[in-house]
Amino acid sequence: MSSFARSLVLALLAAPLLSWAAPPEAATEHVQARLVSSQATVAPGQRFTVALEQSIKPHWHTYWRNPGDSGQATSIDWTGAQAGDIQWPTPSIQAIGPIVNYGYEGRAALLVDLTVPADAKPGSRFKPGAEVKWLVCKDVCIPEQVSLGLDLPVAAEPKAGPDAAQIEEWRGAIPKPAGFAVQLKPAAQGVRMSGPTAGVTKAYFFADTWGAVAHSAPQALQAEGGGWALDIPAGDEPLAAGKPLSGVLVLTTAAGEQAWAVSAPVPEGAGKGPGPADLSAPSTAEGAAATPPAPAPESDLGLLPALALALAGGLILNLMPCVFPVLSIKALALVNKGNHRGEGLAYTAGVLASFAVLAAVLIALRAGGQQVGWGFQFHSPVFVLVVAYLLFLVGLSLSGLFEIGGSFTGLGSGLAAREGLAGSFFTGVLAAVVATPCTAPFMGAALAFALAQPAAVMLAVFLALGLGLALPFLVLAFWPAAQRWLPRPGAWMDRFKQALAFPMYAAVVWLLWVLAQQAGADGVALALGGMVLIAFGLWWRNASRASAVGTGAAIVSLVLALGAAAWIKPVAADVKAAAGESGIEPFSSERLAELRAQNKPVFVNLTAAWCISCLVNERVALSRPEVHEAFAKAGVVYLKGDWTREDPRITAVLKAHGRSGVPLYLYYAPGAAEAEVLPQILTPGLVIDAVSAGAASRSST
Repeated sequence: MSSFARSLVLALLAAPLLSWAAPPEAATEHVQARLVSSQATVAPGQRFTVALEQSIKPHWHTYWRNPGDSGQATSIDWTGAQAGDIQWPTPSIQAIGPIVNYGYEGRAALLVDLTVPADAKPGSRFKPGAEVKWLVCKDVCIPEQVSLGLDLPVAAEPKAGPDAAQIEEWRGAIPKPAGFAVQLKPAAQGVRMSGPTAGVTKAYFFADTWGAVAHSAPQALQAEGGGWALDIPAGDEPLAAGKPLSGVLVLTTAAGEQAWAVSAPVPEGAGKGPGPADLSAPSTAEGAAATPPAPAPESDLGLLPALALALAGGLILNLMPCVFPVLSIKALALVNKGNHRGEGLAYTAGVLASFAVLAAVLIALRAGGQQVGWGFQFHSPVFVLVVAYLLFLVGLSLSGLFEIGGSFTGLGSGLAAREGLAGSFFTGVLAAVVATPCTAPFMGAALAFALAQPAAVMLAVFLALGLGLALPFLVLAFWPAAQRWLPRPGAWMDRFKQALAFPMYAAVVWLLWVLAQQAGADGVALALGGMVLIAFGLWWRNASRASAVGTGAAIVSLVLALGAAAWIKPVAADVKAAAGESGIEPFSSERLAELRAQNKPVFVNLTAAWCISCLVNERVALSRPEVHEAFAKAGVVYLKGDWTREDPRITAVLKAHGRSGVPLYLYYAPGAAEAEVLPQILTPGLVIDAVSAGAASRSST
């Protein structure tokens, strides 16, 4: 193929990427979303308003910036434009039993001010894009996401659009700064907010910040000095004295209802509030429902015990099925009588470097206010796709289709080479990556402790976990007596190396199954198409005997395969399908509260498709007929929560029980004050014993 023909082919392949723009409107199963502009044309440097309009399915709701007791606020990530903060309309109270959330039903319009680049040329196009995510809830909650965009002409003079009047109407729903001052005074359970407005018959304060007030507690209104006073109980994380308590104050008078944006400093001596109730506590009144989970108390584990548990958990990770394929690669590399100590140190360095990077990412996300835990990166279908490509490449290398070369001699036919330090380092990185979907005993307590500690302590615990994972090979490399256990090199090594490709391909099949849960059939089709491109590029490289043209073709194929990630979009979770088997209900805090109020035994399984430990437990324990029989005999209701996609409600439950990731197994016996937390590695006997003990305790009371 001539250079001109190759350039033409690449241009045709790249054309869709260059011309594609997100539409202004998109729909999910529960929400219709569109971007609405106040302008028909824009001018360079102009600041104007756009609205994200959400038309929400009846009986469902999305969330305000402070979602209340549960939920997640809508977020908008902009590209191609400088954007201001979201301007939120006044929310409404979404009460489900004792849980109080703040959000929107029916229709909501979130306003954002965009600024056109000052260097935009008249005659060009202004194309801002928005990646919009929200949580929509009814009796279940489903995270959804759409990509939206605008395409506006740039002119010397701006021109208002046909929706300008509608935007101004929506702007009227944004709370205005109050034309009066509010005062805060200490109160027994929080603060008392007061103001001069006369004739107030109803009042409610929506705090901007989660935890500043108790969302589900009543706010008592009374007349005071010709005005009004509102007692606001403090929440789980009350603000310190001197910090501004800001939010939306809704006052009802004879003239109607009016919302105001207010802010005032918290006074000294403000009460601490009633504090959160525990989801696991039984109801105290007939028909009362249990309350949502409280944040987990700070761990008193201590640094040295946490390091010891992390080291033990890392050791046990070597026995988890997700790490087996990579360990077999490393075992084959050590069979060769070479630089064992150097390879052991390089492998350890790769593992520790990966765990340090993971800890740094978690620290950064935590600083940004995100609640993340072990295995969080597998929530992203893009990450799952990239790891699938990586393991596919490793499998092709082991099958002999290509060699990565001397700088990565831990793979391909160089796997058993005498000098493979860079390859050993890369193998350590790979082992750390594939270990993250697994959870081993002892890890839960150590990771929960680490995620609540300062950055230095958190990093130390993660490095201890990585050291535990690398320790067996490190000991083997430095213990000459243990090296005598290794078989002698020979022709069998090449056949064994090729056989090791098949665990890699099996891991790729598993990752594609995970991708199907997250991105549907379209995501799997894109992934398979990318793998075809990768295989084609490597074949072309081999056919051209690794010439510059062949190597370039392989690189282009890999880039195009990675470009498929741009089209990977999460699909709405089918929660009922996620529960799956007959007799299993989807988990929700509301359903758990209802069952606890009815004094029924409940088994909760919080799992994820990418969690190998979870899947193994379901196969060897939870799917066994004797376990189902024990559940039926005791009247146990089985709730299953799927954390394959990010779900802040499940994250909150994990945090409330001192866990940073799945699996988490809880058994609520009738009348028990707290849930019994079962081990992370299950057997049928463990589950049956827990149910039997709960039934025996109930019959004795």
